[in-house]
Parts: sequence; C-alpha cells; structure tokens
Amino acid sequence: MNSYLVVYERAEDGGWGAFLPDIDGVVALGRTREEVEDGMHVALGAYLDWLKERGETAPAPSSCEVGFIAA
Repeated sequence: MNSYLVVYERAEDGGWGAFLPDIDGVVALGRTREEVEDGMHVALGAYLDWLKERGETAPAPSSCEVGFIAA
C-alpha cells in the first residue's frame, strides 16, 4: 500500500482544503480537518479505482520530506 503526502490548508473562512502533490485533481474541502481527511480517503480511493478499471497503475509517491522554518 502506498502512502502519499497530503497538504492541508486552512481557509480564511475557517474551513479546510487538502490536495495530493503527487496526483493532480485529488482534492477535498470541508468545514473541519477531520471532514477533509475523510474526503481525501474517498477521493483517493475513487481515483485508484478509476485507474484500476482502465488497467493503469497508481503513480509512485514522491520521496518528499516536510520541514518548517521560522520567519
């Protein structure tokens, strides 16, 4: 099972969004981070099912590392 990097973003209105840098178009939006996490599982699952139906394989996750710097 592959593990993909997920980027979570807090919106100005207090909601949340998320995307996968390795897979264009797999996104989720929600009122809470938990809602967005659930949505990402659904969106990624649907995308992987679609690839499988087409006889394609899932893209390999990139070897990203996350870091933070103070500004």
